[in-house]
Amino acid sequence: PPAGRMQQPLPPYEVLPAEVSMEDLPRSTTVLMEEPPRPPRDHLVWSLFTTLYGNFCCLGLLAFVFSVKSRDRKVLGDYSGALSYGSTAKCLNITALVINIVIVVIVVTVVALVAAGVI
Repeated sequence: PPAGRMQQPLPPYEVLPAEVSMEDLPRSTTVLMEEPPRPPRDHLVWSLFTTLYGNFCCLGLLAFVFSVKSRDRKVLGDYSGALSYGSTAKCLNITALVINIVIVVIVVTVVALVAAGVI
């Protein structure tokens, strides 16, 4: 061997008793396979539609910004940051959707009442 490198000693081993043979011992191989984690959702398309069609108090724009941040974190491999930004975007989208549905229901009700002559 080269002068600069020393040979590593072998780890100690136990000698099998004479009455035990290798053929009698069970043989098995264990292979552990991990699935890669699923990337979190960023809700970018939903945020885009909320921005374009239901941007009440700029909630859609905020949701879009958080969706883009989530996509950036996902590309960098920071799945916990992407999950955080994605869940914030989802909450903002849901809030904007509920507010828009309430506004549409109120407008339709007022128009129907005006058309019926009640108001």
